[in-house]
Amino acid sequence: MRKAVTLGALAVTITVLLAGCGSNSATSTKNTSSSSTSSKTTKIVATGSTALQPLVEQAGQAYQNEHAKVTINVQGGGSEAGLSQVAKGSVNIGNSDLFAQEQKGLDAKGLVDHKVAVVGMAPVVNKDVGVTNISKDQLVKIFQGKITNWKEVGGKSEKITVINRAQGSGTRATFEKWGLGNAKVATSQEQDSNGTVQKIVGTTPGAISYLAFSYIKDNLQALSIDNVKPTESNVANNKWKIWAYEHMYTKGQPKGEVKDFLTYMTSKSVQGSLVKKLGYIPLTSMKVDRGQSGEITTLK
Repeated sequence: MRKAVTLGALAVTITVLLAGCGSNSATSTKNTSSSSTSSKTTKIVATGSTALQPLVEQAGQAYQNEHAKVTINVQGGGSEAGLSQVAKGSVNIGNSDLFAQEQKGLDAKGLVDHKVAVVGMAPVVNKDVGVTNISKDQLVKIFQGKITNWKEVGGKSEKITVINRAQGSGTRATFEKWGLGNAKVATSQEQDSNGTVQKIVGTTPGAISYLAFSYIKDNLQALSIDNVKPTESNVANNKWKIWAYEHMYTKGQPKGEVKDFLTYMTSKSVQGSLVKKLGYIPLTSMKVDRGQSGEITTLK
């Protein structure tokens, strides 16, 4: 009888141990499988235009929220950097305020353009200068260093401090082409991003620069030119001429998640809401089209 009890207890112990081992084995397999699945993520890197950066950042975050296996890393650096890096294959997307063919020294062959919005740009000043409108000729002379005090254009007696964007900036290229008529500008302080310009002009008495509409806040005064105001409606019909398409370039036709993200950028959820909220202009709002050479076509 004692022997039978001992054997029975031994059998129960062995059963429990085997069950425990089986449970640990299943858990280990499940964890390994889960880890393997979660590691399969797609990383999209987009770099370039700081004028376009806020839109791509917020759209990217919204896209990530709906696609758990995708991470989108958005960086600035300017249009030139975005175009050169995507041409080299260093990034998935190159953000630009310029057509790739306008970028000097760039081999644009093989780059595919994806327009995602329009951005208006305007000269901006510190609010203390007392000026809200100037002529195009006056604007050119300010950036050439020929007008150096705000009293010369109807403002207070205060020295003008010009803040420029660095060479390679799409915002600078657009402003100089359509705002200054490609006039040669004087050497001045240069900054690398719209965000930095926004802060400096807002805190520097007498300062003037230019910004994408999306960066013009209440602490700055946007200037009208020849009594034309920098508004979305004036951009849409080309009465306000300082504007550009926002491009997202890929090297070759995009595939997979990159293609899906670019499609998302032109979706109703982005164009109908986020684009307007951030101060950009939806492509569908434009009454005209402007080609690379500057020719204007009226849209139906």
